[in-house]
Amino acid sequence: MKIIIPGGTGFIGTYLTRYFLKKDHSVTVIGTGTHPVAIDHPAFDSVFADTCHQGKWQEIFEKADVVINLTGKSIFKRWTKAYKTQIRDSRILTTRHVVAALPDDRSVVLFSASAVGYYGNCGEDSVTERTPSADDFLGQLGRDWEQEAQVAERKGHRVIRMRFGVVFGKGGGPFQQMAKVFKRFAGGPIGNGRQWFPWIHLLDVARAIKYILNKKDLEGPFNFSSTHPLRNRDVARAFGHVLNRPAGLTAPPFMLRFVLGEFADALLVGQRIVPDRLIKNGFSFRFPRLDNALDDLVS
Repeated sequence: MKIIIPGGTGFIGTYLTRYFLKKDHSVTVIGTGTHPVAIDHPAFDSVFADTCHQGKWQEIFEKADVVINLTGKSIFKRWTKAYKTQIRDSRILTTRHVVAALPDDRSVVLFSASAVGYYGNCGEDSVTERTPSADDFLGQLGRDWEQEAQVAERKGHRVIRMRFGVVFGKGGGPFQQMAKVFKRFAGGPIGNGRQWFPWIHLLDVARAIKYILNKKDLEGPFNFSSTHPLRNRDVARAFGHVLNRPAGLTAPPFMLRFVLGEFADALLVGQRIVPDRLIKNGFSFRFPRLDNALDDLVS
């Protein structure tokens, strides 16, 4: 199959590219040019473009069998008014342009990224795919982002909306950032540490995409999160244990708000995510528990 990955030059996209190349698929990534693509494979190609604007890059979708849309500016920095616009436009406009470029004469499978921020602060409630979206910035963003992807359904395409928890993997992303903090003896819980922390191993992201792809009747929203979410303080303890470092240095809310502004509030709340639809449709996680996942990542 021919797989196209908009946003494929980042941490998750690079992993998925290598994963599906090993499964004998051809992969084309679309990036902004800010990340070099160091993959030497005869079935690999890359395109660089500003996907917030229509352009020649859209022509490659005519030959696509599967699209895995991962585009979007990182939310892990201080949110200014201007940067919030970039966060939104990079997701909404790119998804709109991807959907517009899908072929009209045959069906394509579109996996479109979303995130568990869609649900907002859910306290102690268990959260499944049936839980409604929140009315805050991330909730509204997730709702609008997914609605752009769903336009493809009206064109006859199969759409899977991937609501990601925090994705842990080697070589980058949150795991690498958190590991650096703990190795410097500065790790610990955020705020009171009681907020739920949904997470998933990067290998299980790839395996879940492959599983859903092969189950041709599956579509709609899926929580991409482990079956065993933990509280933030327990995640800190697990990192401290596997890295042989203390995990008691708390990041107080006032400090986070001073450094990160509005984004700090997204870190101080959590969601007790249940990957209900993956479980009910028979998917088996390779790493359902964080201690095993972290052992794998530091090995």
